Amino acid sequence: MPRIAANQKGVTDLFDFEAARQRQQIAPLADRMRPRGLDDFVGQEAILGPGRLLRRAIAADRVGNLILHGPPGVGKTTLARIIAGTTRSHFASLNAVLAGVKELRAEVEAARERLGRHGLRSFLFIDEVHRFNAAQQDALLPWVENGTITLIGATTENPFFEVNKALVSRSRLFRLQPLEPGDLRRLLERALADVEHGYGGRPIQIEADASAHLLDVAGGDARSLLNALELAVETTDPGADGVIRIDLAIAEESIQQRAVLYDKQGDAHFDTISAFIKSLRGSDPDAALFWLARMVEAGENPRFIFRRMLIAAGEDVGLADPQAVVVVEACAAAFERVGLPEGLYPLAQAALYLASTEKSNSVLGFFDALKSVHATSRQEVPSHLRDANRDGKAFGDGVGYRYPHAYAEHWVAQQYLPGALQGEVFWKPGALGWEGGLGAGLQRRRAAQLAAAAEADLEQGILLTTGPEDPALQRWLRRQIGSEGQRLERLRQRFWQGVRWQRQDRCLVLNARSLLWSLDPLDATPEGGVVITVAAEAERGRLEAQLQVLDQLRRPRLLCVPSDQPEALIATLEPGERFEWIVGRSPFQELGPSGLAAWLDRIDELAAPQAQIRLLQSLPLIGPAGALTELVRQRQRSMPRELATLLQQAAAWESGELANGPGADALQQGLEARGWRVAAEQWREPLSVTLSAGLRQRWFSEGASYGRQLSAALGSNSTGRLEQLSADLEGAELAQALQHTLLVAMKKAPGIPGR
Repeated sequence: MPRIAANQKGVTDLFDFEAARQRQQIAPLADRMRPRGLDDFVGQEAILGPGRLLRRAIAADRVGNLILHGPPGVGKTTLARIIAGTTRSHFASLNAVLAGVKELRAEVEAARERLGRHGLRSFLFIDEVHRFNAAQQDALLPWVENGTITLIGATTENPFFEVNKALVSRSRLFRLQPLEPGDLRRLLERALADVEHGYGGRPIQIEADASAHLLDVAGGDARSLLNALELAVETTDPGADGVIRIDLAIAEESIQQRAVLYDKQGDAHFDTISAFIKSLRGSDPDAALFWLARMVEAGENPRFIFRRMLIAAGEDVGLADPQAVVVVEACAAAFERVGLPEGLYPLAQAALYLASTEKSNSVLGFFDALKSVHATSRQEVPSHLRDANRDGKAFGDGVGYRYPHAYAEHWVAQQYLPGALQGEVFWKPGALGWEGGLGAGLQRRRAAQLAAAAEADLEQGILLTTGPEDPALQRWLRRQIGSEGQRLERLRQRFWQGVRWQRQDRCLVLNARSLLWSLDPLDATPEGGVVITVAAEAERGRLEAQLQVLDQLRRPRLLCVPSDQPEALIATLEPGERFEWIVGRSPFQELGPSGLAAWLDRIDELAAPQAQIRLLQSLPLIGPAGALTELVRQRQRSMPRELATLLQQAAAWESGELANGPGADALQQGLEARGWRVAAEQWREPLSVTLSAGLRQRWFSEGASYGRQLSAALGSNSTGRLEQLSADLEGAELAQALQHTLLVAMKKAPGIPGR
């Protein structure tokens, strides 16, 4: 009997294997082409690029509770499967559409047993997690909280709106974006070339305009693109030569219309009505028509839009035009009488009245906006127009919005349309009647808005991730800042003044001697990362000791890199790792012209697109010997002629060294010669230092750079004699001064002089 049971088990395993193989063969192309590892994953560079926190966490198998949020076809489920393939923990998955509390409890019980008996952690991936009701989500919470399971949720809805707040607060959220056209093209080419999973074994030719149509209409959705390709290939007969040829007509039949992503109860609903109301308030009829067209196309209830316009008529127009409420109410009554589609005319008329407040067939501009809804691939609400009432603090929604009532004439130039449509004109007021006098003023406002959008570069990108605060890190940062003293704290604040951080930024701190310049990026870039280079192992050990209390994933990476070997740093970094910020205080101070040139020649290999370099050059205007000379002169102190001569020679040598060092001018010229646009800010800082044993050691000890160079220039006895002189003057106040130069460099835009 045991042998029979074993044989039966073997037969069962064989059938299971064959069934799995058959399912793989008949699976849709989009499923067969899923990446198996991070290196095959396409897109989402802002959160998964080399050096980013999420990539490092997956590689280190230290992924905590995650919620992946984004539109369909951008890689949420694929990313979860990649985590499943790399973790050493048990990985289980549920689909919230099919599973209930019974299945959830079974998975939790199995995870609890694994943890208790074998000490094995368990990941639970829940696809479409927003489909779980409140009771089901509540059932998850205790087990997530006590660590029995680690949750990875995927949702197309805003987790702040659809997911239990307690689960959200215990998870790190990542917002995945629609794929870029270049990413989609890579997927298309991979599907056509892959012999095992794609169509690499079949002769297929796809015309350029056909592939362009597929990429455009897919709208950033990889699944939509691959489904369209599969439909085109499988429904097209080969030619006489056996080749399947896909032209534009076939591509158009395979994918005909771009989907307008819109959820009537979630983010798109609140974000779009927020953008619409803000466009009315901002007196921008073009943007108002666009957002109105998007809501109508997505099936929003026009009565809801009329209600919001009635509120806007009272709140944002008020007594400046008492007829606004009358007009909106009359348009609403007309809409009730004629219905759709003719009711679109009074709907657009009310919006135009509110946006312009003072009649022809110009309302046809609404249909121009409707065409743009169909034709434009990127329709994301600009971050500053999104609804900030629910998750603005976490994802930065609404940040940067300018409240028009706070400005003269209750109007301010800012962007209301999506970036891809900036400058589009949907409404052209006629020359007669009430709207006849609006043309000139409207043109001035449109021109001002275009100028403001170009100058302020408002398309900065939206915040892609958020997570729980780390109180331990905040306490550690406060202690570090407090230990540096007021003078260095002021210097740190000036160094980072005006910086606009992204949470996923990566920062490289060059040749650091303390953690001071790393504190701000450590706090501001939790999903990015900080890399610090030091010149000696002793410095590395000293800084590592200060970082021991931090969680390992939040610690900066400390790399020991000789100050004259930039290639050593590049070889140490992960392939493709680049930095949005390259910073340091006098990192090239001890290098000659050739050493500085070597670093600047490799700087582009370290810089990400749109990277910024911040370098603070702090040069003393007077060195130790010069300060001692001035102190002796003030005190009218007599000394042996030989010592006086030595002091004079040391001051002269020192003055030459200060003048010949790698100053800010050489650094600025070197960056500009390599295509960087550099701004420099200079200021002088007067200092008064007390002569002490510690100061003498910093100047004259055997390992001190100043002492070594002085001995080489004036002989080995010179250092000892000047150290003795400073010991005789111990306790005296030395007057010194530093010349600070802050260089801020950004890469010039190609082909645009001066930018």
